[in-house]
Amino acid sequence: MNSGRLVPDEIVTAMVTVRLSHQDAKEKGWLLDGYPRSFAQAQSLEELNIRPDIYIVLDVPDEILIDRCVGRRLDPVTGKIYHLKNFPPESEEIKARLVTRADDTEEKVKSRLEIYKQNAAAISSTYSSITNKIDGNRPKEMIFKDIDSLLSQLLKDKTVKSMKPVLQTESRLDQASSNQEKWRGIPTRLNNIPHSREIRNYFYDDVLQATQRAVNDGRTRLKVEINIPELNPEMDVYRIGTLMELVRVIALSFADDGKRVKVCVQGSMGEGALAGMPLQLAGTRKILEFMDWGNYGAMGTFIKIGSIGAKEVDEEDDMFILVAPQNAVGNCIVDDLRAMTDAAGKRPVILINPRLKDLPGSSGIMQTMGRDKRLEYAASFESCYFFRLLYYAGTQYPIMGAIRMTYPYDYELYKRVDEPSGKEKYVSLSTFKERPTIDEINDAFLGKPRNKDKKASGIWGFLSGVF
Repeated sequence: MNSGRLVPDEIVTAMVTVRLSHQDAKEKGWLLDGYPRSFAQAQSLEELNIRPDIYIVLDVPDEILIDRCVGRRLDPVTGKIYHLKNFPPESEEIKARLVTRADDTEEKVKSRLEIYKQNAAAISSTYSSITNKIDGNRPKEMIFKDIDSLLSQLLKDKTVKSMKPVLQTESRLDQASSNQEKWRGIPTRLNNIPHSREIRNYFYDDVLQATQRAVNDGRTRLKVEINIPELNPEMDVYRIGTLMELVRVIALSFADDGKRVKVCVQGSMGEGALAGMPLQLAGTRKILEFMDWGNYGAMGTFIKIGSIGAKEVDEEDDMFILVAPQNAVGNCIVDDLRAMTDAAGKRPVILINPRLKDLPGSSGIMQTMGRDKRLEYAASFESCYFFRLLYYAGTQYPIMGAIRMTYPYDYELYKRVDEPSGKEKYVSLSTFKERPTIDEINDAFLGKPRNKDKKASGIWGFLSGVF
């Protein structure tokens, strides 16, 4: 803003999407002022099925707009906006303390106008069927009368057609909560690496929605398990950047909602020659610190970077996102993790792709002391998102199917099907209240009725990647 540019699309869109998911917006409708300002922002709203009933453009000459902005003043005490000519302050005392916004200089206003003109034409194509242009270079009473007339007519038309109130709409967050059948389906060509930006954004959004629903329902011990190729450390196409982007999307979304988020990466474990950390996490904290967290000051205020442990829990923290916490040979992260969750109390702790199974000690012998307690603690985290591709044992091609679960819905089992056109699709086979066993997956793929007592057999018994 200080340089006269617009805030990046992904930041503003995330803020708008979160705000429109609040109950008051669902019940009373909403009004967006000055947004969307770019084609990308308009398309993001369209993809989320967030669409206004009417799009109003106030048409004002450039020289008038420049004068309005350059003459605008802010009262830092009351927050009230004045204009030196059109709406002067009531007293000399108020006038003396007025300040100018950093982006209200003539140079920066002209810069914003140029950007606006470049984007306005692109936006108009999205909302051409609902656009109404009003002369904004008139007294505000006349402008208000025209807008009020438009909205009154709109309300009348909508009441007649569907009995729905003006400007009421549903975001995809609302739809997901009320009707799971409207979900778009699993993306195809997931073995094509690198994943396209569209596929990555699809999964980021899918994870975010499930996590938000769980947190809003008061869940405090959560885990996200997503195992697409770029997020599977056992595959040679694993990309730490994709994991960091996912963490950033989740953290920024909650920060946009006013929560103070601490993103935590475990530090070095062990002592002396045995000190070290899992290779998957090497350099992760540095990457987080150098990532672009936006230009509106989220990093350091609403988002902070920390380690795993009780000492990292500060009173001002509202929630914690832990990046791929995992045990290493000879070292166990569970004790530090338990101490941290105890210190966090009822504040949400979200594990992203945890790997908390016990590993052998440096001598090659499994650590047995307290193992039951460690496994019990690891299992205490509730899954709010689960996605895993299914392959034949020992292979990573072709994809046979997938398992998906988003809070608060059931686990869904899909089979990948090749189509004659050369395309592919995922067909739903079954749903499960709990994560399906290999036996249940076998039966679903073979079209057999469920049999809990049956042991895995046959070629489908070799499907891997489920647990």
